[in-house]
Amino acid sequence: QVQLRESGEGSVQAGGSLRLSCVASGLTSAMGWFRQVPGKEREALAAVQSDRRPRYADFVKARVTVSTNVAGNMLNLQMNRLEPMDTAMYYCAARAAPINREDLLRDELYTTWGQGIQVTVSS
Repeated sequence: QVQLRESGEGSVQAGGSLRLSCVASGLTSAMGWFRQVPGKEREALAAVQSDRRPRYADFVKARVTVSTNVAGNMLNLQMNRLEPMDTAMYYCAARAAPINREDLLRDELYTTWGQGIQVTVSS
C-alpha cells in the first residue's frame, strides 16, 4: 500500500505564501491536494496525473500552483496571498489507476490519503 508523507509550514501570515510537499512511497497515477475545515465538506485545490497537466479548482486557480518531480511521486503545492479563510487541514491524496482528466478534482476517487497538515493563517 502506497503511503503519503506531507510536509510544510503550518503557520502563515495573511498575505504570505504556503508551500506544502507530498511524497508517495510508491507509484501513483494521480495525486492531488485537498483541504477541509471542520464542519464543512472537503474541497479540492489541484491535482495532476502522469501527463503532468494540472487541474485547478476555479476558486483558487489564481493563487495556486502545483508541481511534480521527474519520478512523479511528489506533488508540491504553492498557494499565494493567503487569507485567514484559508485556515484548514490540508491533505494530499493519490490513486494508482489513471482517471479522466475531468475527474481529477473528485476527492471520492482517491484511494490513499495523507494524515494532513493543519495550516493556520493569522491576520
